[in-house]
Amino acid sequence: MEYDHYIGLDWSQRVMAISRLGKTGGTPKTQEVDSSVRDLKTYLSGLRGKKILTLEESSASQWLYVELLDSVDELIVCDPYRNRLLSEGPKTDRLDAEKLCRLLRAGMLKPVFHTTDNFIEIRKLVSGYNDLIQAGVRLKNQRSALFLSKGKNAKTDELNSKFDQFVLDGLERGIEAYELEKERYEKAFLQLSKEHRFIKALQTIPGFGPINATKFAAIVVDPQRFQTRSGFLSYCGLIQLEKMSGGRSYGKKKSRYNRAMKAVIKSAAITAITGKNPFRNRYEFLLKEKNYPPHNARHAIARAIASVALAVMQKERDFDAGRFKCSQVTTTPIGIA
Repeated sequence: MEYDHYIGLDWSQRVMAISRLGKTGGTPKTQEVDSSVRDLKTYLSGLRGKKILTLEESSASQWLYVELLDSVDELIVCDPYRNRLLSEGPKTDRLDAEKLCRLLRAGMLKPVFHTTDNFIEIRKLVSGYNDLIQAGVRLKNQRSALFLSKGKNAKTDELNSKFDQFVLDGLERGIEAYELEKERYEKAFLQLSKEHRFIKALQTIPGFGPINATKFAAIVVDPQRFQTRSGFLSYCGLIQLEKMSGGRSYGKKKSRYNRAMKAVIKSAAITAITGKNPFRNRYEFLLKEKNYPPHNARHAIARAIASVALAVMQKERDFDAGRFKCSQVTTTPIGIA
């Protein structure tokens, strides 16, 4: 689709740079003003014709997406990692806005998924939980290191030094607070699993409890945005992309994947193969019948779980263990009731 106005926005807390190109190209018209969503909406409403706007992914991008979506015909939040042009030459807000504007008109921007769906707000809960877990692990590691530095065991020995004990008391209080806060988050995850049908459906998959199911749903939000199974597996970091040139293969490379999603799928796979379920049967089939090394078998199970989880969320139906065959290693999603 051709637009009458191609607009690049570089937003910061104090100043915003707005650059605009017409459909005939030329030199971008750029201005720097104080950051104001109200003024930006007024500027956009004054432009006649079809408008497309882009801004880079940042902490404020979801808020700006919701605020500005109705003011333009299309809004693209782009991936700054792929905008290598922005790192060339001097860097200012004005130049960044102009480069975004030119890249937008050339159709060279890679969009980052954003939506006005309220469910995307659950990502804040997941992000807070992940930060809490990291902080808790750090506190526990510090406590263990304190005992190890004295050649003692944290479970059976005591610290004699008053300074060591002083530090330990602080760590213990921090760990106690962490455990209480973790319990609060877990109750929130449990409540969400009762309120949303697709989170409840995800929990029927072996390896998925309330936390993993909520994490998966919060990252995906809209399962229809993934056009192919291979595209979703690449997003999860579970397949590699082949490098081809001149009709010759130069090996494979890792895709730029979502690390949080990969952690969810991998942890679900490890949990699933330790219980009695179809994924455990498939895991044993790969080991005994296909002679897979254990790490390759686990990876195959992770891909199977990812495919099934996406299908479950798309159809909002429970996982059907009866339709899941252990001999099917690389097939389209199966096992949906």
